[in-house]
Amino acid sequence: MNSEIIVKKEKLKNSPLEIHYLGDRSLRQSAKRVAKVDDDIRQLVREMLQTMYTADGIGLAAPQVSVQKQVIVIDCEPDNSATPPLVLINPTIKRYSSDICLFQEGCLSIPGVYLDVKRPSAIEVAYKDENGRPKTLQAKELLSRAIQHEMDHLQGVLFVDRVENKLALNEELAKHKFSPKAVKSVA
Repeated sequence: MNSEIIVKKEKLKNSPLEIHYLGDRSLRQSAKRVAKVDDDIRQLVREMLQTMYTADGIGLAAPQVSVQKQVIVIDCEPDNSATPPLVLINPTIKRYSSDICLFQEGCLSIPGVYLDVKRPSAIEVAYKDENGRPKTLQAKELLSRAIQHEMDHLQGVLFVDRVENKLALNEELAKHKFSPKAVKSVA
């Protein structure tokens, strides 16, 4: 389950990759499957992890840094150096729990905006790790939510597209100077 890619969990002075924000077209494109997990993909993973830690995030999908590949990095314990991050390449959700929960989400591509989103509380996900090995993971609670959130990015979907409370959504977006027109509702 855990990444063998070693990256210090620290904020860098300059992020290696630029995070794109709500309204940017690159966030709305579907990511392509990774044909071969090689050194270029591992370098992308390294830079994504460094970018995520620098931005104080717990997850980052390649489309957020304008790379249209099915690559996700997640670390639900960024302050715990003993817990390695999770790298998911070409992830596919195999099973969702029937238990749905409402929980607040935020996104590095929509800084400052936090809103409630309904998602299944547990999933089973199949993916390749940073060495191209097939893996399966049972995830629940925060990890399940983070994986689903980041996998949405691979389809050009942002968490604000899933928010059901449109009044709260519009207020939060306006407060943080984002256009409600950039939302493409799927809720």
